[in-house]
Amino acid sequence: MSQDFIVTKEHRRFTEFANAVRKERTIGICQGDAGVGKTQSARRYAHWETLEPFIDPWGPRNQEDDPPRYAAANRSRTVFYTPEVLPKPKELMRDIDRLQVRLGVCVDEHQRLAGKITGTVVGDTTKWVELLIIDEAERLTPTALELLRDKHDRQHLAIILIGMPGIDQRFRHYPQLYSRLGFSHRYRALGRDELLFVLDRHWKRLGRTLDPEDFTDAQAIAAIERITRGNFRLLERLFPQITRVLKINQLDTITDDVIEAAASILVIGD
Repeated sequence: MSQDFIVTKEHRRFTEFANAVRKERTIGICQGDAGVGKTQSARRYAHWETLEPFIDPWGPRNQEDDPPRYAAANRSRTVFYTPEVLPKPKELMRDIDRLQVRLGVCVDEHQRLAGKITGTVVGDTTKWVELLIIDEAERLTPTALELLRDKHDRQHLAIILIGMPGIDQRFRHYPQLYSRLGFSHRYRALGRDELLFVLDRHWKRLGRTLDPEDFTDAQAIAAIERITRGNFRLLERLFPQITRVLKINQLDTITDDVIEAAASILVIGD
């Protein structure tokens, strides 16, 4: 997934937001509609596609493959976590602590390989972790929010809470947490220029060239724009169906009819 990631303006804005939260060691909120790309941007920022498979199944390592992952951990210094539905606060904090320790160990190993740390004594590795990103923050209970607030205070750990629009209003009911919010970021759907950029990538993957000045392509773009409304997830779901329609009907051109046929297979909300 990492190699297919498309860097959009919204992702760059998220990166600036995350850097600010991390630098100021504060708590930030990222909110946006479902499917606009919040989760993908957060995972990308945390290098989680590389790190999660490495630190989740903790155990013996292949020494030759370890250094690049240690380097990724050192660049990231960020834990990405998605709580379960109705999470038990104690289990949630235990999971986060475990990820902090493991990521910290990886950063510590990188520092040792770089010669910045000597000796055999390993101290508190959680000190290396600077940012905690929690996706689906609506799932957090009041007790969990209070525990996270306490963790932020004690460890000076920056935290980003990702959720749907309006999640900031929910946090108004928790003054101790709300008073510590430093930044709020709205993750928006793709604008037209970004949509064209993404569509151009998809057209190329199908071995075709997108020309907005061509009448057929212009109709196809308009159909996609109307159906997806710039929703990144819906766009990613639509193109496998477009490929399927082209193959089944032995077509070479992506027309608005092809797109309508592909969209009719999907469940698309209002």
